[in-house]
Amino acid sequence: MSCGTGYSGQQMNTPRERWGSPLGFILATTGFSVGLGNIWRFPYLVGENGGGAFLLIYVLLALLIGIPLFTAEISLGRRAQATPLAGMRKLVGRSPFRLIGWLGAGAAFLIMAYYQLIMGWIAAYLIRAFTGGYRAGSVQAAAESFAAFTSRPGEVLAYTVPVMLLSGFIITRGLRRGIERAARLLIPVLFLSLVGLGIISLRFDGAWEGVRWYLAPDFSAIGPETWLAALGQAFYSIGVGMMGAFVFGSYLHTRKSNIPGSAATIVACDTIAAILAGLVMFPALFAFGLEPDQGAGLLFVTMTGLFGRLPAGEVAAAFFFFFVFIAGLTSGLALLEALAASAMDSLGWSRRRSLWAVVAMLLLAGVPLALGFGPWQAVRIGGRGLFEFADYVSGNIFLTVGGLAISLYVAAVWGFERFRTETNQGAGRLRVTAAWGPVMRFVVPVAVGIVVLAGLGLLG
Repeated sequence: MSCGTGYSGQQMNTPRERWGSPLGFILATTGFSVGLGNIWRFPYLVGENGGGAFLLIYVLLALLIGIPLFTAEISLGRRAQATPLAGMRKLVGRSPFRLIGWLGAGAAFLIMAYYQLIMGWIAAYLIRAFTGGYRAGSVQAAAESFAAFTSRPGEVLAYTVPVMLLSGFIITRGLRRGIERAARLLIPVLFLSLVGLGIISLRFDGAWEGVRWYLAPDFSAIGPETWLAALGQAFYSIGVGMMGAFVFGSYLHTRKSNIPGSAATIVACDTIAAILAGLVMFPALFAFGLEPDQGAGLLFVTMTGLFGRLPAGEVAAAFFFFFVFIAGLTSGLALLEALAASAMDSLGWSRRRSLWAVVAMLLLAGVPLALGFGPWQAVRIGGRGLFEFADYVSGNIFLTVGGLAISLYVAAVWGFERFRTETNQGAGRLRVTAAWGPVMRFVVPVAVGIVVLAGLGLLG
């Protein structure tokens, strides 16, 4: 492997995999963006930040900040024709900006380490609902049941391992026969499920009170913390800095891919999915007199309590958790592909060897995080439990600092004009114009910098 170019032996001996079609790239990258960040994280942040006011700011920031940063990361991947670790070494040599790759790898690994446990929780609820072992009850009963389940790490890992094996099997099929084929099936199912659940939710008596609360902005509720929360969620949901966009961009043909149009489509789909997730949850919560500000337990506690009030609660729970499982699986596949592809590029390993080595490492990393809800519950790092610490480091440090580094690299090293020329190769009607200049040079770095400082606790 040549450190000077960033190419591995595997890269030199075999041609790089390519997407089968532009639609395959868009669907697979949409699957990366649309996941538990939309279904689990977005609704509870809306509930904690006043409904419509948060939604309005989130949409504005997703369009203003999300599209330029996502476009830049895909374009970097296509330009490097390699994954972030090898790709940034190839582009910048020994420059400090090569840390973009390491920050992305760290974020992807830590996120996937705890993400797999959430997928295990979802799989458990899904299987219980379909087999009759699910017992929907009050919100209090749901909270106690969830706490009891997560405190048994052996049971959690028993559900987590098959999910990881399923993901690994899909990844071993390769880019076109694995991720692209899965995305073509799962993404339409995901959006159809969102629409169908939303229609059901709107049919409850009193549901439109929830719609009005969700969509009507209360500007008196907007404060600095609302802007920070919305920008951080846009960052988390779209997936900037997680390596996925960089890796997927590296599989694009150098001059035959429409990056600006694809990025805008993907961010739009991600935003629509988040909005639809709110239309599934909040009308039903208001119809049954439940409070929307339930925090991170909204998905597993409040929604489970909601099913206890429905005539066919077990059936509703089965469909709901199936839909959530699909959403989580599509994002998990992208993160797993990013990590496995990085091992392929950097170490020269085969796809199969890289994939199963990464899966083994992730499962080992997940053990202490699972124990953190049970026997190791008293173990704290910086006042946080092990699971919360992994979430904090990946989201508030690696992810945001990596995104800031990408924006600074585009503004100060790559240069806007070179970025514009590179990104517009193969572009369609939507192109990077001169109007993007101030946004890329000033707005994006400043906005992301604020998120970094807030995440590190340096803003009061």
